[in-house]
Amino acid sequence: MPKLVSIIIPCYNASQWIAEAIVSCLWQTYPNIEIIIIDDGSRDNSLEIIKSYAQQYKNIIWRLIPHTGGNHARNVGLSLSKGEYIQFLDADDYILPEKIKHQVDFLESTGADVVYGDWRHQYHHNNGSYTLGDIKVTGQQPDILESLLGTWWVAVAALLYKHQAIKCKWDETLNAAQDRDFFISVVMGGAIAMYQPGCYSIYRRYGNVTVSTASRPHWIMGHCLVLEKVEHKLVHNNRLTNNYRRALAAGYFEMARYALSEDYSLYLKLLEAALKRCPDFQGNSKNGIYHRLRDIIGFRRTEQLVCCLLITKKHLNSIIDTLAGLKSTNLGDAT
Repeated sequence: MPKLVSIIIPCYNASQWIAEAIVSCLWQTYPNIEIIIIDDGSRDNSLEIIKSYAQQYKNIIWRLIPHTGGNHARNVGLSLSKGEYIQFLDADDYILPEKIKHQVDFLESTGADVVYGDWRHQYHHNNGSYTLGDIKVTGQQPDILESLLGTWWVAVAALLYKHQAIKCKWDETLNAAQDRDFFISVVMGGAIAMYQPGCYSIYRRYGNVTVSTASRPHWIMGHCLVLEKVEHKLVHNNRLTNNYRRALAAGYFEMARYALSEDYSLYLKLLEAALKRCPDFQGNSKNGIYHRLRDIIGFRRTEQLVCCLLITKKHLNSIIDTLAGLKSTNLGDAT
């Protein structure tokens, strides 16, 4: 009998999507799977949908808990799991039929503790239609921790863990960046993570905003808390190398750029946080014009100029949108 794989699905008010997530697990070509669904106190009919599938399939285990957040739900699911491999899947995402078999075979053949693959967005539009985005090729990372501290990311569903490699829990104090934190914690616990090509994981995106970025300042600070947490561990273990300092700087700078359109003072604070970790940091931009300008006037002045241009562009777009709205209103009045 193949080794058991536990798929853990936290669910909160996901009645629109939970059936597709469950079905994507049931359709796996790998023959030995348990599906553990933790309903986090949903107020819609998610639980009824979960129960209906559990009545039909013996390998579905479900629990209803008071609403305490996705991280607690994942920890509950992990405590119930019996599999030698662990797959986490958000209730509004899904995996393709070959995903589990493909990655179990890889872990068995390589001896790695964690495997990560490619993934893609599924964009949902206001008219009810959806389109699939380009495949995000994650690629093998020479130092997975360095990549996770910087600007690299992989979707939760694209990973598969050996159960024995998980020596931590999901941090229940975090409301954002928890997936980044968990993967970092597993890696810092000594797990060997390897890349396997192939896209078998779908991450939904609604309009131009993902669920996790609905409150951008909150999302930004969540990532910064993770960076602070890891930096403290690295210092404590005497592992804060120059490479990790530079990666931390890249992580803070990425958050600074996200903050720019919301809060310029927060942008400046995070920019200083990046330069504090790595004084000779030169930014994450791959733009050739940015590089040439930086070489002439320096990193800080280039950032000042770019920020002025970006803020100006945002204001112009806002004015254009307002004028377009007024024009539409006037045309409506005319008719």
